[in-house]
Formats: sequence, structure tokens, C-alpha cells
Amino acid sequence: MGKEPLASFGVISDVQYADIPDGRSFLGVPRYYRHSLLVLQRAVNKWNEERLKFVINFGDTVDGFCPKDQSLSVVNNIVDEYSRFNGPVYHMIGNHCLYNLPREKLLPLLNIRGRDSLAYYDFSPVPEYRFVVLDGYDISAIGWPKDHPNTLKAINFLKERNPNSDKNSPDGLLGLDRRFLMFNGAVGREQLEWLDRVLQDATKKEQKVVVCCHLPLDARASSNEALLWNYNEVMDVIHRYECVKVCLAGHDHKGGYSVDAYGVHHRILEAALECPPGTNAFGRVDLYRDRLLVSGTERLKSQEMVFGS
Repeated sequence: MGKEPLASFGVISDVQYADIPDGRSFLGVPRYYRHSLLVLQRAVNKWNEERLKFVINFGDTVDGFCPKDQSLSVVNNIVDEYSRFNGPVYHMIGNHCLYNLPREKLLPLLNIRGRDSLAYYDFSPVPEYRFVVLDGYDISAIGWPKDHPNTLKAINFLKERNPNSDKNSPDGLLGLDRRFLMFNGAVGREQLEWLDRVLQDATKKEQKVVVCCHLPLDARASSNEALLWNYNEVMDVIHRYECVKVCLAGHDHKGGYSVDAYGVHHRILEAALECPPGTNAFGRVDLYRDRLLVSGTERLKSQEMVFGS
């Protein structure tokens, strides 16, 4: 490992701020809705102090329980907190963002400039690396207008796979089928084709690729209930190439880690929302030619991910 990284960047996931009393998840895990803002503020201060090159927010900026008359102002306020960082901030959308605002309002606030209200894009912070940000709610029952083709596809998809009247309930679903829930989503055909083209281009340029998605892409790192609906199709594209070294995600608040059969590292980031007062969950990632080093703060675990030859 070289002495100096090629670049260093900040990471945080699932802030899910709301100006409401603390609560619990459907599994009974405590959630600290107001404190998560303080976690973000401390993160930005630390990232500036360390002079990081950029920051990635892994989604769920605001919580679904946020009063809907406050959604717009809360998202604006959280984005303002990120804008205190002295460098670019790359956002992605999560289900809780889409409970609050439709895509056409949300994406401009997050500075995501995809065409047709799509939220996937790529960027290259240094010549040796390409970052690919996926839109895990491309095919989704939330965020699009009710009559949008992607909404209708998602509703039909869930009807075929989840017999429960509450499509957020996994009752009766077994194993990997427990991912067929309304709070998850899928990557659509056009996005898969775009991903393939980006990975072809990265291979030609001899770039290593980090794939970022709110929803996890590997069942060994994630709870079954948190996976992207068509994670297997996305990974089929990724596994065609040797350039993808790491997939980073949020959504599954407890965090997770695995290395798949192709040597791709999967790291799910622990949620800022679940930090009791005075604790933190954010991190710094150092990019080296042969590895990524995650240096976590308190509840966000540190991890060294060394690439295979």
C-alpha cells in the first residue's frame, strides 16, 4: 500500500432526520430522529478538518415519519448541512426520501441531474477510479406518479411475488423472496444497459470501479428484506467485468460485509439514524491502487478491502 491514498472521501447513510420524538423500527430498534442531524453536523466538521476530496450520501436523507408539510423545508435544511462541506457532495435517493417528495421535486434539491427524473450517474474523482451511482428505485411503487409505467411495473411485480395485502410485509415469504417488499425497488432495463456501457468504458480506461446503491446487492452482506429486487441481474452485469472492486450500500441499518465468489467486496454502512445521543456513524474512505480502507467513527465499523489480483 502506498503511503498516500490517491484520494479520500467521506461516507454517511440513512440520516433519516425528522423533527419528531425518538421512536423504533418495525423490529423494535431505537431510532433517534433529531439526533441524526447532530451526527451529520459532526461528520461535516470532521470531513472538512481532514480535507477530504468529496462526500457520498447513501440515501434516506429524511424519514418517512417527517410531517409532510415539512418535507420540502427539511430536505432543504439537510442539503444545506451537506453544503457546509468544502467540496462536492454526491447524493443518492432512498425509499424514505421518496415517501416525502416526488422525484421531480427531490432530484433538483439533491443536485441529481439525470434525464427523465432518473437518479443514476457516474463520476471519476481521480483517473484511476470510476464511481457508479445506481438508482435502486428506478422500478418502484414509490416516487413516480401513480400512472407512470415504472409504478405500474412495480405494482405488478409485487402482486406476482408478495401475496400480502400490505406489500411492506414479508409474512409467509421465505429466504431471498423476503426482499419483495414495497420499500425496495429494482434497476430497470435501460439502467442495466447503461451500467454495462460504463463498465466497458472503465475497462478500456483501466479504471477500478466502486458501485454505490442505497439498496444492497449481496445476500451475504444484507438482510434478505433489504436487498434490491433484481440484485442478481445487476451483479450478472458487474461480474462480466473485472473492473468492479467494491459495492457500497446503505438501507440495511445494522451494516454488513461480504466478499462474493468473484472477489467483489460488499460493504453496507451502518445508519446514522440509530446512533444514541453522543454517538456517531460516519466514515472516511481512502482509495489506494490495491484496496479501499474504511475508517469508521464509532458505530460505523472500519474495514480494509484488499483487491484480488
